[in-house]
Amino acid sequence: MYDKIRSPIESDFAAVNAFVISQLYSEVDLVENIGQYIVDAGGKRMRPIVTLLSARSCGFQGGDHIKLAAVIEFIHTATLLHDDVVDMSTMRRGRPTANSRWNNPSSVLVGDFIYSRAFQILVSLNNQDIMAVMADTTNKIAEGEVLQLINQHNPEITEEGYLRVIRHKTAILFQAAASTGAIMAGTDAETIAAMGNYGLHVGNAFQLIDDVLDYSGKSDLLGKNIGDDLAEGKPTLPLIYSMEHSSPEESNLIKDALTNGGIDSLNKIIDIVTSSGGLAYTRQMALDEADKAKSCLAGLPPTEFRDSLSSLADFAVQRIN
Repeated sequence: MYDKIRSPIESDFAAVNAFVISQLYSEVDLVENIGQYIVDAGGKRMRPIVTLLSARSCGFQGGDHIKLAAVIEFIHTATLLHDDVVDMSTMRRGRPTANSRWNNPSSVLVGDFIYSRAFQILVSLNNQDIMAVMADTTNKIAEGEVLQLINQHNPEITEEGYLRVIRHKTAILFQAAASTGAIMAGTDAETIAAMGNYGLHVGNAFQLIDDVLDYSGKSDLLGKNIGDDLAEGKPTLPLIYSMEHSSPEESNLIKDALTNGGIDSLNKIIDIVTSSGGLAYTRQMALDEADKAKSCLAGLPPTEFRDSLSSLADFAVQRIN
């Protein structure tokens, strides 16, 4: 499905990858080395794909959407570098994280470099509306990271609190990817808002499935360790639901694991989130978000780009990594 989603924008996608590589230049070797390392790790580039499809589905015929998609990818890349330091992660996309291969200070500073390069590219686009969206988006992402940090090891977080974290931390960049593509196409305010809502719902679906896979996936497919969220004391929705719908003993086991971190009880907790319905509940919420995303596309003209956006929403919830 992924290849089919990408097929209408294959040449655009290749151009984004080439542009990203060209923009990693620096007179400081370490900056280029870490930047190339994390970009070479691959990933699906879902956020820039959303930008490309959004722009094309709204009728854009120019070339600046390539730069815009690269900006989205750079901001995402910078957040990954910073996230891995905050989370003390050791594996991402099947390889050692940059902070474990080099060190934390280097990862943070190169993340800062990539952030600033993104805004250099943004300035070259000379579009104040897009600049405003991206400035607000990066600010909200930073707030989301702080929210997640505040709620780390907190078993009392509510579902509403969790959804606020993932909206700020993950979904809002998908929202920006979709809305700025529409802005670049010069479409009307209603369509721009609809595309932004599409991105928000898709982003929520992606994060919800990520949180399901942390307790049901396989490390070799995910490219990271199963149970990382539990080890880091992150109260994700499968755990929040299970604490409310399991026995007091099981609920206390999850609370203790979240409070103290570590994965000593991982296998037992996987059994609990499965038997209590935590995984099923989270997956169903992701499916609902995907349906909401697809409904946002109703006002677009029927094109292969719109079809790919619809398929991307389905892919968000069907993937196994």
